Amino acid sequence: MAANMNKLTVLSLAVMVALAGCSSDDNKNENNIIAVDNAIAVGSEQCINGGVETQVGADTNNNDVLDSDEVNSTNLVCNAPATSLTTEQLASLTSNTWFSEAQTKLGAAQTASSNIVTESGKAKNVILFVGDGMGISTITAARILAGQLEGEMGEDHQLSFETMPFSGFVKTYNVDAQTPDSAGTMTAMASGVKTDAGVIGIDEAVERGNCASGKGHELVTSLELAEIAGKATGIISTARITHATPAATYAKSAERNWEDISDMPESAATCEDIASQLVNFEANLEARFSGVDVDGIDVVMGGGRRHFLPKDAAFNSADAVSAVEGDRTDNRDLTAEWKTQYPNGTYVMDQTGFDAISDDATKVFGLFNESHMQYEADRANDVAGEPSLSQMTEKAINVLDNNEQGFFLTVESGRIDHAHHAGNAYNALNDTIELAKAVKVAMENTNPEETLIVVTADHSHVFTIAGYPKRGNPILGKVVAVGATEPSLAADDMPYTTVGYTNGGGFRNLGSETDADAGYAFAPVTGRVDLTDVDTTTPGFHQEALVPMGSETHAGEDVGVYAMGPGAHLVTGTNEQSFLFHVMDFAADFVKTADEKLAQ
Repeated sequence: MAANMNKLTVLSLAVMVALAGCSSDDNKNENNIIAVDNAIAVGSEQCINGGVETQVGADTNNNDVLDSDEVNSTNLVCNAPATSLTTEQLASLTSNTWFSEAQTKLGAAQTASSNIVTESGKAKNVILFVGDGMGISTITAARILAGQLEGEMGEDHQLSFETMPFSGFVKTYNVDAQTPDSAGTMTAMASGVKTDAGVIGIDEAVERGNCASGKGHELVTSLELAEIAGKATGIISTARITHATPAATYAKSAERNWEDISDMPESAATCEDIASQLVNFEANLEARFSGVDVDGIDVVMGGGRRHFLPKDAAFNSADAVSAVEGDRTDNRDLTAEWKTQYPNGTYVMDQTGFDAISDDATKVFGLFNESHMQYEADRANDVAGEPSLSQMTEKAINVLDNNEQGFFLTVESGRIDHAHHAGNAYNALNDTIELAKAVKVAMENTNPEETLIVVTADHSHVFTIAGYPKRGNPILGKVVAVGATEPSLAADDMPYTTVGYTNGGGFRNLGSETDADAGYAFAPVTGRVDLTDVDTTTPGFHQEALVPMGSETHAGEDVGVYAMGPGAHLVTGTNEQSFLFHVMDFAADFVKTADEKLAQ
């Protein structure tokens, strides 16, 4: 500024802004006329985007300053609205980690969109992961726990499947039930048709528990179509392999509980139990479709050995926990029958046997427990040892990948559901984390250009994340508010946990107990419990429940679905659960290829 620059009082401004008046001898002509430019700040009432006000007048007192009473004209020029921000103006954003991470994510999303394959039949392989009972709150809490176990605050962590480029929601209700069960939900995913609760592989015309009513209403599943199409097929579950979710891929049953013949009434004599259907899968499929020649399910691994063995102690396995392991009352040893059908196959029942499975095995049948397999946190306590879900997933992919036509694999983390039923968040979340590890194994051991991977749940649970805990507060801990160091107190002057259940058995303080089912040894707890001196982060802690019940229940809200690979772009929005079958069919052309095989 020149030495003779003065600040002017501009009376016309309702709000004074920093106006810098600029004048000099160069602006003064022979008639003593002075022109002064005053900068108007951004945000002023005159010019919201800033500008310049030019004042003109005669310097009548010859002091080289345009006094206010000498101004005889004013010209206001406002700046045009800015169409972009400068680097300096953006610095507070671009230097922020949240901003830069979102920009990176945006780039990845744009890449994923540009790589969408819109043609059907491009997926050589399809893998469906089902977290039984893995609702949105379970995923969120498991994400936080996984991060905290790695020394992070947790909230910004991501489980493996959360990095997939496409996601959406699925409506889980059964045809006859607002809040569903696993039989009806998995039937919808496996066959593309919704059905009633408690029914496996049969449409809604069936009357649950009525054997005859299911005849002629059997559905065709994606696993069966993959078999007919010549692909390798596999089923993995940490639950009994005859349990509702895995059974819906291969069995047809008017009652999910008909896991072996001892579970069936006399009126169901013309129906085949679920375990028998698994072993007879190849023969049953060939009988159902004339001219079909399939080679049977290539990989089966899970629990539920009792449903395959006679009710005779002579058939007990080395790790039997019951005096008589088998439940079958027809004296059939289905494991022996399977070995006869597949003499080159590999039957295993423990970790040692699993470790010995060759990657070039032709058939694998693993039954690792009398009932369900162990919770992941309790797996080390298994009598004979058993593989983890991620280990089974890797082994299955290695075996199935030998088929040049590709493969279809269903992987269920069945015990997320069981831990929630027991009201034990510790095991539910740890089994969810193990499912995420299994998904990561699949992502790392398949080609994303030829493999569709879908991750979802069959239903959710009444599991909540509540209170106002501060960032990084242990997800299994008591609520400690922002800025506080001691637990928050409820209206009853007692602390409370972040996670809890709407109903169920309620409070248990079993310390280091890693078997969630141990909680069933106690009656439901009614009312609140003082948790002041209780470590709620231990494996044996069972969260409080509002409504006392013998077992916590499923919930009815939508569940998430995540996908990557050919056809994954169809996983978006909110859809019926049966839609997922059609996504997988679009990706791999199951129906089209099977029809072509049948027509030959």
